[in-house]
Amino acid sequence: MDDHRHPLSPRLNHCPLGLPREAYVGADWHAREMETIFARQWVCVGRLEDHAPGTLRRATVGNASVIVAHGSDGTLRAWHNSCPHRGSELCRATEEPLGKLIRCPYHAWSFAAADGRLLATGHAIPTADFDRDAHGLRPVSTRVWNGFLFLNLAPEPGELWADVGLATLDNWPMQSLATGHRWETEIACNWKTFWENYSECLHCPGIHPELCEMVPIYGRGIMGQTEALGWTPDDAQGPALRPGAKTWTMDGAPCGAVFPGLTPAERAAGYNFVTLWPSVYVVAHVDYVRSVRLVPEGAERTRLIAEWHFPAETLAQPGFDAAAVAAFAKIVMQQDGAASEMNQRGMRSPAFRAARLMPEEYEIRRFHRWVLQQMEG
Repeated sequence: MDDHRHPLSPRLNHCPLGLPREAYVGADWHAREMETIFARQWVCVGRLEDHAPGTLRRATVGNASVIVAHGSDGTLRAWHNSCPHRGSELCRATEEPLGKLIRCPYHAWSFAAADGRLLATGHAIPTADFDRDAHGLRPVSTRVWNGFLFLNLAPEPGELWADVGLATLDNWPMQSLATGHRWETEIACNWKTFWENYSECLHCPGIHPELCEMVPIYGRGIMGQTEALGWTPDDAQGPALRPGAKTWTMDGAPCGAVFPGLTPAERAAGYNFVTLWPSVYVVAHVDYVRSVRLVPEGAERTRLIAEWHFPAETLAQPGFDAAAVAAFAKIVMQQDGAASEMNQRGMRSPAFRAARLMPEEYEIRRFHRWVLQQMEG
């Protein structure tokens, strides 16, 4: 019995059941998630810098292929990558040049790049009953947050969801950072399996020796001091990183100049996580920022896309090696991927019905409730 839990601690005061086995291995459950969660929520598709002005670029949102049109004048619009005529894709390559028209390569229907209006039907001659205004491109909403591009398929999208305030990274020069390194891999697990692994540190002592050395509290199986039994708000908050370390690099030393706008508390913390379900988390360090996107590829396949973002001055340093900076976090993510695959294989067993969550897995509990709420909503 947990009788040393402070009322302000995030620890659960009971051990609830998790989602059912079907949520991790079932094709029907996965399809419902694509039709609800990924069709209603804001999904990160990378950095705005990936979309050069004057280009049409493909992106994937759940089950939908989307085209993002970044005009030469800086305007940003997105549509479903499907022609209203017979459904053909409009953009075949990852990226194509964008002019004043978006032209279907199948039957030459043409649409205004400025607003998606149907302008011409190629060699087809419609009859009087054809409503030209009803056959424009199907719009997709766009939003840019801290240089990251989000898309939303819903007709009336809600707010961008984050576990902390969207102003959390205001002291970082997010818009001006440039991507210096990218690492992509596919792991054999459900997308939620990876999110759950990310959301607790009970696994850290057995899975992450390097991380536990860098962040000593992780070696206790908790993510923060407030999770400890006996914690009270009066307890002093010590530094998160090991003595001498300032950031997540192999030696703990910053790879370049420390961001000048950070508060003393932000510098002392060494890292700041922002989680934006269902598709991305961002880790802001004192010298660079890392983002990790999750792209569901099926009920038991997930693509991870990790990127490291730096100031231009850091990238311009003689001999600078962004891959060397990324090496530490890459070790951690590879361990997380292997742990998630191990967990996924075990959940295939007919003996598994649902998890029994522990008090330290409060964030998983919140995630499960969010998933169900989005699917029912």
